[in-house]
Amino acid sequence: MKRLIKWVPIYLLIMCMVLAGCSSSSKSESAKMNEDKAVMDSAPSGSQEETMNASGEKAKGEQTNQSDKLEATSQMVIYQADLQLRVKKFERTVQSLEEKAVKYGGYISESNVAKEGNEQLSGRIVIRIPQKYFQTFLHDAEGEAVEVLQRNISGQDVTEEYVDLESRLKSKRVVEERLLAFMKNATKTEDLLKISSDLAVVQEEIETIEGRMKYLDNQISLSTVTITLYENKVSVPDLNKDQLNTWEKTKKQFMKSTNMLLAFLSGVVVFIIGNLPILIVLGVIGFLGLLVFKQRRNRNRQD
Repeated sequence: MKRLIKWVPIYLLIMCMVLAGCSSSSKSESAKMNEDKAVMDSAPSGSQEETMNASGEKAKGEQTNQSDKLEATSQMVIYQADLQLRVKKFERTVQSLEEKAVKYGGYISESNVAKEGNEQLSGRIVIRIPQKYFQTFLHDAEGEAVEVLQRNISGQDVTEEYVDLESRLKSKRVVEERLLAFMKNATKTEDLLKISSDLAVVQEEIETIEGRMKYLDNQISLSTVTITLYENKVSVPDLNKDQLNTWEKTKKQFMKSTNMLLAFLSGVVVFIIGNLPILIVLGVIGFLGLLVFKQRRNRNRQD
């Protein structure tokens, strides 16, 4: 009994120390929570940015995995072709190409025609064809030609760019949603203005990305085929039957010569009669000059 009474103070001391430690730990945790809350209240912009960055990084990580899957399953290529063909009949070939383009679900985006000389024709047409009919249309177009002068086909792989655009778009969407949520909960004018400015920038970037993706979708789904056509035709002038009629040509030449002679005589008569006064004066002067010349010559002989 005495030993038990002797250890009672020690037990009490140990219990006090344990209780004091628990109380101190509880207070420190409570103080830490209060401090974190105060920091979040005093700096909402910083916490928002950290949250957005964390969300963006998470979305980016998810999109990286999706990109790997997309690259493994599909390939996005923009096909273009440039053909130079020599054809027998230009207009008929152009009409045939237009019909085939419509048949395959395509259309003509540009058409230019030029005429060289009287009959020679050449032109350039640009046709958009669904990618699945690209090779088939090229084969049909070459079948319309007498000679294939040039054939160039190119393909641009835009898979990586498209996947990157998709990832960026989804990340921007996440940021846009966060900013909209922060805008609803914002109470300070300064925070509201900053969030509005950031939101406008993000939305502009989203529109730019969507525009680029639409352009790539259009280029991928519809291939571009540029065809330059040259007509394989030699111009031969037609023979005029009137030029082969010798008698008619002789009569025309005779009448032409007669008219020229009559015109010359008519001109001489008109000249003489019209200038008769001047001719009379010049004749009198010439006659007097001749008389003076003869008289002088006679005197010189007598001397």
